[in-house]
Amino acid sequence: MNVQRQFRVAVATIAATAMIGIGAASSPVRAADPGKTLHVAFAIAETSFDPQFASDAASDGIIANINEAMLDYDYLARPVRLVPRTLEAMPAVQDGGATYVFRLKKGIFFTPDPAFRGKPRELTAADHAYGLRRLLDPAVKSPWLWLVEGKIVGGDEARAQAVASGRFDYDAAIAGLEVVDRYTLKIRLKQPDLRFLYALAVPNTAAVAREVVEAYGQDFGAHPVGTGPYLLGEYRRSARIVLLANPGYRDASYAPAGPIPAASQPIAAALKGRRLPLAGRIEISVIEEGQARWLAFLNRELDFLENLPSDFVDQALADGRLKPELAAKGIRHEVLLRPNTYWTYFNMKDPVVGGYTPERIALRRAIGMAYDVDEQIRVLAKGRAVAARSPIPPDIAGYDPAQKTQAQQHDPAAARALLDRFGYKDRDGDGYRERPDGTPLVVERWSTPNSAARQGDELWKKNMDAVGIRIDFKKDKLPELRKMARQGKIPMRGDGWNADYPDAENFMQLLYGPNAGQENGAQFDLPEFNRLYDEARRLPDSPERTKIFGRMTDLVIAYAPWRLTVHILEDHLLHGAVRNYRPHPIRSQVWQYVDVVGKP
Repeated sequence: MNVQRQFRVAVATIAATAMIGIGAASSPVRAADPGKTLHVAFAIAETSFDPQFASDAASDGIIANINEAMLDYDYLARPVRLVPRTLEAMPAVQDGGATYVFRLKKGIFFTPDPAFRGKPRELTAADHAYGLRRLLDPAVKSPWLWLVEGKIVGGDEARAQAVASGRFDYDAAIAGLEVVDRYTLKIRLKQPDLRFLYALAVPNTAAVAREVVEAYGQDFGAHPVGTGPYLLGEYRRSARIVLLANPGYRDASYAPAGPIPAASQPIAAALKGRRLPLAGRIEISVIEEGQARWLAFLNRELDFLENLPSDFVDQALADGRLKPELAAKGIRHEVLLRPNTYWTYFNMKDPVVGGYTPERIALRRAIGMAYDVDEQIRVLAKGRAVAARSPIPPDIAGYDPAQKTQAQQHDPAAARALLDRFGYKDRDGDGYRERPDGTPLVVERWSTPNSAARQGDELWKKNMDAVGIRIDFKKDKLPELRKMARQGKIPMRGDGWNADYPDAENFMQLLYGPNAGQENGAQFDLPEFNRLYDEARRLPDSPERTKIFGRMTDLVIAYAPWRLTVHILEDHLLHGAVRNYRPHPIRSQVWQYVDVVGKP
C-alpha cells in the first residue's frame, strides 16, 4: 500500500473506532481504583530507571510515570502541544528566548523513601536544577547531554572542571541555572533557543532528589523516587515491573490545552473531572518474542498490545484494517503515525567499515545499495512501514518531502561495480570478496536474540551474498548492545529513534560529532555536518533551516554512516475493557489516562 493510502486507512481506522468502548463523561471520583489493574508488555528490556542515564523506550516509559519533568504534552491535542507539568503555568520567556523563568506548583511531594528520614519531601526548584546538573556530570555518562551541552551559561565550564578534577561540584554556582527561590528556577542560555522548552518535556530532564541519588549510589537506577502518578512496586530486572498508583499524588485531572480532533473528543469527555491516575496498578511483562506477546494478548493476559508484532499482521489485519473476527470479540485497533526513523549504522571508527577514505565510503555505500528495503517492508514489516528517504521523518519541522536519496536505492549491480572499482574483489574464487589489501572482508553485524532479528539477519545475509560480501552475526541483549554502542564497540547494527520532540534537530543530533559516546552510535564526526547542525540550531523553523537539514542529509548519504531503512507504522490492539486509550506521537506510556472496566 503506498504512503498516501496508508495514511488514509490509518485516519479512517481511528475515526471508525473512536466511538467504540469509550465511557461516557462521569462525575468526579477518587483516582486510582486499587481494583483496576492494567496488563501490558514491553518488547525490550529496561536498562535503568535513572532518568538522566536511561535512553531506551522501556526505561523511559517507566521514568515518565514515576518522575516528572517541568513540561509535558497535552494528551489529546493535535498538533501536539506543550503544557505545564510541575509548573503553575508555561514558563516566562525573556531576552528573545535566551532566558526562561519557571515557577513550580507548591505542594508537590516525592513519594516517601528512607532517604528522606521519615519527613515529607516537597519538590523544589533546586530538584529540577539538580536533574539538569546531572546531565552535565561526566560520571553519570548521560546520553542526554546533548539537550543542554553548549546551551546553558556556565554549564560547559562546570563539566570541563569536573573532567579536570574528576568530580562534579553540585554545590558550585552555574550562572545559567539560578534557583531564585524555593519555587522559581531561571535558566539562561548562551543564545536564544526557541526549541529549548522541548528539552524540558523530555522525561530524562526530570527532577530527582539529591539525597535519594546519594543514598542509593550506583543502585539508584533500580530505586526511582519521584513525584509522578505511579511509584515502583515489584521489580524483577528484564522480566517484570509493577507500578502502583502514588497515593500522595496531587489532585490532577485532564483539561485540554489545545484543539482536539473529533475522534478524540469522546475520550476528553470521559476524562473530564476525573482524578488521575485511574488504574491502581500497572503490571508490565518483558516479552521480547513477538509470538509470545501475540498469544498473551489473544489469551487476555495483556489488555492491549502496543505495536503489533509484524509476524502477526496478517492474522490481525486485512488491508490495514482489523479483521472482523477480532472486532467481533471486542478488540479495537488504533493506528499511530508516530514520527520515527530506522536505519543500520556503521561505526566510523571500525577498522573494516569505518573511516572517511574513498574506499571505506564506497564499501558502506555498496552495502547500502545491496540491501533491499522494499523486501524488508514487504516481508519483515508486512507492509506496515514506508521507506525512509531522510533521517528526518514526515510531519516533523525541518522535513523536506522532496529530498532525494538515490545513492541508497536498492541496486545490487551498482553495488558490485562500486566494490570492484575500489578494490574489493574476490581474489581466491570462494565467492566472497577480499579487502583492497588482500585480507578477508568480513562485516560484523550485531542484533538482539529474538525471531524478528533473526529474520532480519536472513535478509541481510541474502543481500550481502548477492554482492559477494561475507557477513557475520553477533547477538546480545538490547541493554548490552546500547552500552557497547556508546563505547564504540559495535561495527554495524540496526537501530531506530522515536521523536522526543517534533523537530528535525532531535534526529540530526544522532549524527552530531560531539554526541559520539551518547546517542551517536555511528561515532560519525564530520566537521561540515557539525557546522551545519550548529547553524540550524540558531535558526527558527523556516525554509532556510529546512535547506540546511537537506544539506546535512546529503552528507549522510554521501558518507554513509547510516543505511536508512524505514519509518514504521504502529498498530495498537486493545481489548474491550480498555477505555480512554489514544497513543501519543511523542509521549510514551500514557497509562495515567487509561481506564479498565468490566474485566472478569
